[in-house]
Amino acid sequence: MHTPGERPPVLPSKDLVIAVVGPTAAGKSDLGVALAQALNGEVVNADSMQLYRGMDIGTAKLTTDERHGVPHHLLDIWDVTEAASVAEYQRLARAEIDRLHAAGRTPVLVGGSGLYVRGAIDALEFPGTDAAVRARLEAELAEQGSAALHARLAAVDPEAGRAILPSNGRRIVRALEVVEITGRPFTANLPGPDSIYGTVQIGVDVPRPELDERIALRVDRMWDAGLVDEVRELAAVGLRDGRTASRALGYQQVLASLAGECTDEEARAETVRATKRFARRQDSWFRRDQRVHWLSARGRELTDQALTLVEAAVTA
Repeated sequence: MHTPGERPPVLPSKDLVIAVVGPTAAGKSDLGVALAQALNGEVVNADSMQLYRGMDIGTAKLTTDERHGVPHHLLDIWDVTEAASVAEYQRLARAEIDRLHAAGRTPVLVGGSGLYVRGAIDALEFPGTDAAVRARLEAELAEQGSAALHARLAAVDPEAGRAILPSNGRRIVRALEVVEITGRPFTANLPGPDSIYGTVQIGVDVPRPELDERIALRVDRMWDAGLVDEVRELAAVGLRDGRTASRALGYQQVLASLAGECTDEEARAETVRATKRFARRQDSWFRRDQRVHWLSARGRELTDQALTLVEAAVTA
């Protein structure tokens, strides 16, 4: 039952998946909760850094109160010392999606990690690894630095060069490894969109000036909320040794500050700059997928527009 004036609930399709995507600080998490509430759904995290335990402030994880009783899955599952694996995430995400479908619930996938979203919903197979090639590339990374390897990647696979941050040595090494193993560009191993579920992808569209302002405010709030102390506590349990977690936005900069490589203010300013650059890469990634429906409304209007898209998919 719904009260007069309220929108009646949408009846979810048997195999429907809702994916809420877009750049960081756009408002994906709040929309995901609102859609889950309206669709008898639960949220499945698709933010690669929210998979890590203890990385709360710097990844803008919703608090328990902010989740409004909606169950959230695939949060806090890895120690900060573990290297991220898209293939492992794919296995875990699909298991959650299938479990929710079996329970008659609607999975609402929420996050800005483009490859993780595609891994969950699309027919992607990730190439294996070659220990010798990986070891050689990691040695070259240690000797030459990530910028040099990124330049090499951009030469053999310009699209991968645009998608991967020059500072993300782990992903650069992985992309170069795939190129060497398969003889094809890393991005050539990502076939065209071929969803394995009935999926509605909703992009949260925020104009760049507004998004830049949101990012700066978010970083200020993270510092005020105790990000430096959070990083200090995580450093005590091995954050510096985590090949993935130690490179996370904010965490990398605070670690540098704690090591005396820059001041706290410099770390904060660089976090803002790096996050803005990252948001542009996220936006570019999702814009290339023609299946994403971009919505620029705010608040309740945004939720209503998203539900209209879902209704259209259900009744099609």
